[in-house]
Amino acid sequence: MPLNRLITFMLCLLLGLVGGVSCQAGQPPGAPAPSPIQLRVAAAASLTDVLQAIQTRYEASQSAIAIQYNFASSGTLQQQIEQGAAGDLFISAAAKQMDQLQAKGLIVPETRQDLLTNQLVLIVPKPAIAPVASLQDLTTSKATRIALGDPKSVPAGQYATAALTKLGLWEQIKPKTVFATNVRQVLQFVEAGNADAGIVYLTDAKQSQSVKIVEVISDTLHPPITYPIAVLSNSPNQEQAKTFIQFLLSRPAEQIFIQYGFTPNKA
Repeated sequence: MPLNRLITFMLCLLLGLVGGVSCQAGQPPGAPAPSPIQLRVAAAASLTDVLQAIQTRYEASQSAIAIQYNFASSGTLQQQIEQGAAGDLFISAAAKQMDQLQAKGLIVPETRQDLLTNQLVLIVPKPAIAPVASLQDLTTSKATRIALGDPKSVPAGQYATAALTKLGLWEQIKPKTVFATNVRQVLQFVEAGNADAGIVYLTDAKQSQSVKIVEVISDTLHPPITYPIAVLSNSPNQEQAKTFIQFLLSRPAEQIFIQYGFTPNKA
């Protein structure tokens, strides 16, 4: 054995006996561990709680990866990606935003999959002074302020206005509407009593102790609520991003999604 390797070996052995320090192959004794890869995930705001729970589980088994989330409305995230924001993965709350990014060559098409589905619900504060019990009640004096996601950028708002339009209620409700920048802000408006009612995803409503679900909105009234996921074309960590997608499709992640009220896609 060359003298320098022998010295290194003896030093590692001594450090191990004295201080419990181990030496990996090719790593000098006392050298710091390599920094984990930062995997940047742009995700719809409605995924905040469940993805944070999944992050804990994933990073516990993948010490070389650190997940960094950017939560916002899908439309806002789309704009950021189009403007060149750095990122590795995009999870949208609607196909529309993903379709537009794919048309511009900003995602890796073969990595795109539909990850989850969700439901839309009507909520009121708990307790409500003049309880709204249905979508029809939104046209009455029981509701003077109705919170919705801004349909210009928030998929939940797009689904909500589609449902209200199909029921012939939108034009009556529109003057009373307060638009929010994302679906979580809609929830906060209703929780604080700043709106008499709001329309959010079932998963958001389930995470709150301050609102009551009064109606589950039929999925025949709006386009299917799907959450597509894809690797971004400008990602420097495409292999790691693909591995994270596979984890999100795995049984352990599926159980977490179900716990938070999502329905994993079985296709």
